[in-house]
Amino acid sequence: MTQCMRRKVAATSLAATGALLLAGCLQQPGSGSGSGFGPDNAETDSDGVVTILGAFGGAEAEAFNASLEEFEERTGIDVEYTSDQDFTNTIRARTGSGQAPDVAIFPQPGGLMEQAAADAVQPVDLYLDMASLEETLVPGFLDAATDEDGRVYGAPMRMAVKSLVWYPQDAYAAGGYSTEPETLDDLADIAQQIRDDGVAPWCMGWESDQATGWVGTDWIEEYMLRLHGPEVYDQWTSHEIPFNDPRVIEAFDAYGDLIFEDGNVLGGPSNVLAVPFSEAILPAFEEPAECLMERQGNFITGFMPSEIQANLDSEVGLFVFPRSASGDYTDQPILGGGDLAALMNGDDPDSISVMQFLTSDSFGGPWAQAGGWLSPHSTFDASLYPDELTRRTAEIVADADVFRFDGSDLMPNAVGGGTFWTGMVDWVNGASAEDVTTAIEESWPVGEGEDS
Repeated sequence: MTQCMRRKVAATSLAATGALLLAGCLQQPGSGSGSGFGPDNAETDSDGVVTILGAFGGAEAEAFNASLEEFEERTGIDVEYTSDQDFTNTIRARTGSGQAPDVAIFPQPGGLMEQAAADAVQPVDLYLDMASLEETLVPGFLDAATDEDGRVYGAPMRMAVKSLVWYPQDAYAAGGYSTEPETLDDLADIAQQIRDDGVAPWCMGWESDQATGWVGTDWIEEYMLRLHGPEVYDQWTSHEIPFNDPRVIEAFDAYGDLIFEDGNVLGGPSNVLAVPFSEAILPAFEEPAECLMERQGNFITGFMPSEIQANLDSEVGLFVFPRSASGDYTDQPILGGGDLAALMNGDDPDSISVMQFLTSDSFGGPWAQAGGWLSPHSTFDASLYPDELTRRTAEIVADADVFRFDGSDLMPNAVGGGTFWTGMVDWVNGASAEDVTTAIEESWPVGEGEDS
């Protein structure tokens, strides 16, 4: 059934109904205005109040609200943000009962697309200028919010970046190691030089209570992107190819060359299961440094020693986890995540105004200045970031050829938050890549993915 035929229209006669449907279907995508007759909720339209539900709270919620103050003063719209740590279940319950918020900010693409499939989200091309949005966004960011028919249902409000390699500036500089490796081969050469100097190249920790293993899944996703490119990556995360496809095995083998190389990881590969992910970087700041590099997301600075955090620009360096020079894909990808804003009240012009602001490169200045926030727009004013390290992170993403969401967040939770995690633990403990990927493939929920 088409989007136009699904729209709910209240009319007093058959003729009026037909006219309204025609008007809705003739709405031109990308016009930048609401189509009308979209997903509705119990909120009053055009009342100057817009409700938003999200998963982040505390200081992040405060910074979010601060970033809306100028908009509220300028437009007269009152934005009411509610934080819910059980966002996934709450948004399902509220939507199912007709109590959806005007706008929802989804921490993972899967939840957004679930609501889009239930006709609870307005396609963004009906109220956003798609040409302008795609021009300013990091390439590939909208793909995770796009259905099989090519319709986009959400746009990013903030970005997280995972494809980063961090190092202690003084110890790294003392060794004279390159800070700009262009390829995975160059990175392997750096690791060899560090090993030759008697230091473990890689700091690594996977321990995360019941979520132990997610760090390992990030590494596999990095190699899937670099060796085979975004198209194959998308086929893998959507189960268009099986989890035990030979190309996935190749990604495991490539990571295996790094983690199982004698002396390459501090404490050896089995030790990573005992090291909390939040503490993995700490040995890099010992005197002398016990390891020199960690591949981890931009959030990791928050777990560095307080004296390091106080002087990030002078203490810490970073570079992009580099591209492959010889695989099926040789451009530079970025793995990451983000919060996707979605319109759940398609008839409310106030909500549309809020969405247009939230998803623009004008949003987020106060949050950026407070720290801990990155804009998904390459055109965002980088001078608003509080330190050079954050500006460098934004520059790395802006220079990338394509962005892809964390693969485990795109997979069914039973896999992405279950068997993929536990499978990585089995693998680092000695199970073969073939056995691990086959077990994960067999765990994929029936009906989710073309090969199920």
